[in-house]
Amino acid sequence: MFKQYDFKRFDYVLVLLIALLGIIGIVAIGSATRVYSPDGTNEIVNKQMIGYVLGFFILLFFAFFDYHWLGKLAIPIYIFTILLLALVLVAGSETNNAVRWIDIGPFRLQPSEFAKIFLVLVLAKYFDKFQDKINQWYIVIGSILITAVPTLLIIRQPDLSTGMIMFLILAFMIYVSGISYLYVAGAGAVLIPSALIGLWYIQKPDQTLLKEYQVNRILSLIRPDSVDPSLLMQTNNSIQAIGSGRIFGKGLYLGKVNQYDYLPEPQTDFIFSIIGEEFGFFGCTIVIFLLFILILKCLWIAKDTTDLLGKLIITGIVAIITYQSFVNIGVTTGIVPNTGIPLPFISAGLSSLLANMMGMGIILNIGMQRKSTQK
Repeated sequence: MFKQYDFKRFDYVLVLLIALLGIIGIVAIGSATRVYSPDGTNEIVNKQMIGYVLGFFILLFFAFFDYHWLGKLAIPIYIFTILLLALVLVAGSETNNAVRWIDIGPFRLQPSEFAKIFLVLVLAKYFDKFQDKINQWYIVIGSILITAVPTLLIIRQPDLSTGMIMFLILAFMIYVSGISYLYVAGAGAVLIPSALIGLWYIQKPDQTLLKEYQVNRILSLIRPDSVDPSLLMQTNNSIQAIGSGRIFGKGLYLGKVNQYDYLPEPQTDFIFSIIGEEFGFFGCTIVIFLLFILILKCLWIAKDTTDLLGKLIITGIVAIITYQSFVNIGVTTGIVPNTGIPLPFISAGLSSLLANMMGMGIILNIGMQRKSTQK
């Protein structure tokens, strides 16, 4: 079963990077939620620690589960993804006017986090199977339809930011699969003007494309003078918190964000603000550096991978990690509209953590078979 594995290629550095990010995350989450647990018991931190233990078991399982079999299971995986997302709309639990979770005992599962990894596996198998026909229009349309179905179910929750990730995954993977630059140029010629027209349209009072809160988030970035100042409070507080940390920060538990409730959910969407305030520029740089090296390690494995299926899987997972890192940090520093995207391996949230651990496990598996020509 393991004859094609080169165990010397098991990437311990990648595992170490994940562990370091996890330690930083647990410490930052503990600080962000300390005000809610003055007696020293912190349910959120405990869940995150349990999640990491479970996550490493998941990582090791997929590290030794042949990714070619995941490709063969693409159709069942796709059907399962659709059913899981549909179940959210039927029997999901609501929080903050969004239905994105399924309650399982004391834990909450967010299927859209796993749907991103599942879509990567499905598209990787699709493009691998049709790699010789990748420039046929019906193959391109097929990939768009495959992506559109789970994306629409996610947008219905509503979760527009995760829906955007789904098509970003498609864009990265179809590019790596070898699509003609004519398609790339054509897509740019359509999407760029469409985005500009859409940006103009959503500013009209009678627009129906986006909900009011979504429009306000976009306008708060490009036209901050046109929205209620209270809508800018979260971003301004985040920037002030990071700036107040200066070079080395105020110290653990000494930040004001967690003490005075300046930010909603600081342990998830604004965890980078906690790191910036308490550990300063130095702490922020360490986090960005670790994420950057992790992404480079994944791309290095992809470079040496001999089959398209493995390259595409790594491409999709790297797209997820890169996008979420950029958007989360971008939100806290005011360069991206406010949206609920977790910082990989650091933000609180079991679904995001376990999905990312699954993805890293698959990459480790590909790494140990990167010289294999098995299909």
